[in-house]
Amino acid sequence: MTVPRLPGRLAALILPLVLAACVATEAPQRRQMPQIALPPMKTFPVVAAPPPSRSNGSIARDLIELEFRMETGRDLAILTRFEGPITVTMTGDVPEIATAELDHLLGRLRREAGLDISKVAEGPASITVDFLPRRKLHSLVPQAACFVVPNVTGWDDYKASRRSDRADWRSLTVRDRATIFVPSDTGPQELRDCLHEEMAQALGPLNDLYRLTDSVFDDDNFRNVLTGFDMLALKVHYAPEMHNGMTEAEYAAALPRVLQRLNPSGGKGHPLAADPTPMEWKDAIETSLGPSGSLAARQRAAARAVEIARAAGWQDARLAFSYFAFGRLSLANEIELAVMALLEARNDYARLPGTDIQVAHIDMQMAALALSLGQADDVLVLTKRALPAARKAQNAALLATLLMLRAEGMEMKGRKAEAEALRLDSLGWARYGFGTDEEAVLRMGEIAALAPAMQAGTSDAKP
Repeated sequence: MTVPRLPGRLAALILPLVLAACVATEAPQRRQMPQIALPPMKTFPVVAAPPPSRSNGSIARDLIELEFRMETGRDLAILTRFEGPITVTMTGDVPEIATAELDHLLGRLRREAGLDISKVAEGPASITVDFLPRRKLHSLVPQAACFVVPNVTGWDDYKASRRSDRADWRSLTVRDRATIFVPSDTGPQELRDCLHEEMAQALGPLNDLYRLTDSVFDDDNFRNVLTGFDMLALKVHYAPEMHNGMTEAEYAAALPRVLQRLNPSGGKGHPLAADPTPMEWKDAIETSLGPSGSLAARQRAAARAVEIARAAGWQDARLAFSYFAFGRLSLANEIELAVMALLEARNDYARLPGTDIQVAHIDMQMAALALSLGQADDVLVLTKRALPAARKAQNAALLATLLMLRAEGMEMKGRKAEAEALRLDSLGWARYGFGTDEEAVLRMGEIAALAPAMQAGTSDAKP
């Protein structure tokens, strides 16, 4: 069993901290939220991901660590994969939207990764997607949004074997079957994210890396829809040059020519020098972002992560994420310090390729703070800058949040008709991005409450 992964709903998780941080500066009276009928739910089109833009040397280094390490830090002795056609079935209390989401995902895996994978109406299948109530899932794995386990075919089988070698990825010599466990009572976006992230691990690499910025195999969970890097990783995993039982040395030897064949624009695929992440930094990050511990203890852990990253001389996403975590926690009681840390994270991310979604998350938080201070122009500039990245990453929760913030900025500028149109648009995306319609409406009310009661501005500037 891998360490359960939490899908990236950072907009949903972080914005409440921004909201709470701004309570002290709120005006005593707020505008009443307009009564808006909920529009139909919006969804994203199925599009192919662009190929990775990094060098094959960088990709090779990452693939070796993804394939032969686990999230627990343990090594994997050999490569394992499915042989022959791969089948997928769904069981349990299957949500209505799950069929379409799985069909879209399997279609992309066939077209972009070249996999022989298809859905079957019922088992036995190579991969089973088992939907069950969240409370049942959490009864055994409390902090998991969803997870995948090898060699089991459903919940009862998992319960019977979860402490045995049978459910341990390290015991495999070939992949025959696996089950992905997904909550049946979750929102469409989280369901989609679970399918993408856990299907990728069921099929391919089992590890996640904090330094990745262009993959769902990222420990910071900014990306949740399979990317060009992910499709390439799966192509390599199932390339004819690779096979079950390969050692790390054998895989590394074959990798350069496989990458040159599959990704010729990436150049020579000789792996860059290994750059492992020390457990001390991982522990600090996980403590800072975890659900337990006092705020002070979590802030100290985040500060320690920043210290470790700086001392190591990192210039990659690990440094940026350290500042991001510190800034996120500082929003609760140190606004100025939080802004400084978040801006540092933004600058660090902006220097790296493929980090538009990370930058967009930070711009969203800055827009929320600007709204609480009545800085309508800044709200409009920040949200306009972040919206394309949210759409490209197909993150409806972030997209809806940005549109809601932008609507309040428009309202403050006296552009009421545009504000109403944006609110309506945001609710269509919120119905996909958040767990329930009630959550969507609550989020809109929370964001509206950020804006100070004030006379509408007269500027007609249209950032």
